Amino acid sequence: MANEAVYAVFQTNRGDFTVQLFPEQAPITVANFKKLAESGFYDGTIFHRVIQDFMIQGGDPEGTGFGGSDEMIPDEFDPSLTFAEPGVLAMANAGPNTGSSQFFVTVVPTPWLQNHHSIFGKVVKDYDVVEGISRVKTNRADKPLEDVVLNTVKITSAL
Repeated sequence: MANEAVYAVFQTNRGDFTVQLFPEQAPITVANFKKLAESGFYDGTIFHRVIQDFMIQGGDPEGTGFGGSDEMIPDEFDPSLTFAEPGVLAMANAGPNTGSSQFFVTVVPTPWLQNHHSIFGKVVKDYDVVEGISRVKTNRADKPLEDVVLNTVKITSAL
């Protein structure tokens, strides 16, 4: 029997989008993300780094890009998951095996990130919301001029 699909619904002040998570290919990363989402860790955080034609990044409770959860997780690289198309959900990091709570969603193919960031999901619904967030006005540090708020992340088995 196949495992039940797992989705994360990102509810933002700019609209909602849904990501299918990949627990079979990235079990540690998905478990970490689910635990944080279900505990409310992401509630009210912002997308602190937005780069048009690249990605949107969130998951830092400080909103600075330097914060995260207390736990670091190892990288997980599954050859079936690639950065060949937009809409990829991956862990941000500060080097090998430093994933924590920060994540990003790509808006273009980003093959240079392969085997540097753990891929653990793919946008499957309302990708246009991600695109819209990627086009907000930002300052020189790539922080949106107006907060893009991640109200909550809901984990569900229903699309």
